[in-house]
Amino acid sequence: MQKRPGFIGLVITLLGVAAAHAAQPPTVSLQKLEALPIEVPAPYDKSADADAQVNAALAKAKAEGKRVLLDMGGNWCPDCVILSNVMRLPEVAPFVAAHYEVVLVDMGRFNKNMQIPKRFGVTGRIEGAPALLVLDSDGKLLDAGHLTELDTARSMKPQAIVDWLAHWAG
Repeated sequence: MQKRPGFIGLVITLLGVAAAHAAQPPTVSLQKLEALPIEVPAPYDKSADADAQVNAALAKAKAEGKRVLLDMGGNWCPDCVILSNVMRLPEVAPFVAAHYEVVLVDMGRFNKNMQIPKRFGVTGRIEGAPALLVLDSDGKLLDAGHLTELDTARSMKPQAIVDWLAHWAG
């Protein structure tokens, strides 16, 4: 009879599996967000066809073995603008490009393009911005329950934001 691992053993095993799948994050030289260069003050295109962009990103991710990062937010949201500009930092942008096909989805004031999260099984109302949906190349939502963990980006250290991205990069 094979002995089943206890709770502690199971937790250690799961942590080891999670660590094995997380990508190594780049080191961010910027220590405080006050020094973040805001290169793009309005990252979300209000006239973009979000459905077409998501479809194209999924196809490209499948072909290149990447994940899809759907960044749902609005130009009115300081946390969204900060996240977008952190992802543009010279030490971060290549990492993001290597691991994700990124789609910036304008969600207005939580009233636009809300068919996108529903498409991937998000049935409840999204209560924060940015809301990040990490998808595998088949369109499976990987970060359910963690969509709005960066909605306080303006109070986070830049490295913590990048660490979050690395955690889900696979």
